[in-house]
Amino acid sequence: MSHLKIRHLTKSFAGKEVLKDIQLHVAEGEFVTILGPSGSGKSTLFHLIGGLLAPDGGGIFLDGKEITGERGHISYMPQQHSLFPWRSILQNVLLGQEITGQKDEQRAMAMIDKAGLSGYEHELPDALSGGMKQRAAFIRALLSPQPLILLDEPFSALDDFTRQDMQQWLQSIWMEYKKTILFITHNIEEALFLSDRIIILSTKPASVRKEFTLPFDWPRPKELVFSKEFFEWKQEIGSWIVREKSRGGAE
Repeated sequence: MSHLKIRHLTKSFAGKEVLKDIQLHVAEGEFVTILGPSGSGKSTLFHLIGGLLAPDGGGIFLDGKEITGERGHISYMPQQHSLFPWRSILQNVLLGQEITGQKDEQRAMAMIDKAGLSGYEHELPDALSGGMKQRAAFIRALLSPQPLILLDEPFSALDDFTRQDMQQWLQSIWMEYKKTILFITHNIEEALFLSDRIIILSTKPASVRKEFTLPFDWPRPKELVFSKEFFEWKQEIGSWIVREKSRGGAE
């Protein structure tokens, strides 16, 4: 079980409100993406869900249990891969399991093979390309025992071609294992290609401005991004982002 609910969440720093009455949910096995203007508080929201920060008000619930301010309930993958340079790829992938005492090297090796990293399991991260490092980091998140994964712009540092390959790969892995994912990106096409739903945040103080449920079937082929329907959705969501940026400038 991994159903996330966020109720009336607020957070301020130095007297300035960053998040205001955030309410959202992510169903078990769902892939939900958060979009919003830069600086709208998306990463702050992730830090609150992960227990790195405590909110000023509201609550965070996982499977009906309040986890507000608590750590250890989610698996988190930041923008950078955060692999330990002195540990091999296999040792990095097993880190989450080691911490909880649930080490399963056989499953880790199988996942490494599925990620196209077979032969690199005993190499240090410096031997891998950027995309390969991101795959290893995602396997680590996937193998961690927590059922909810937070992905904070994991592909932002990659070139366009590698990024598209990673989107295809992430889709295939998510469809196979169906872990619950909450994803942050600034890339509208990426959000459309990967998500069941997209949530638009306003400028600061951030609140949920709009929610879109996408009609595209799974699996999604690469060619989807060239379709008329995809382009129309991109225009619709893009217009909301532009509107929010304009509101921020006006304020």
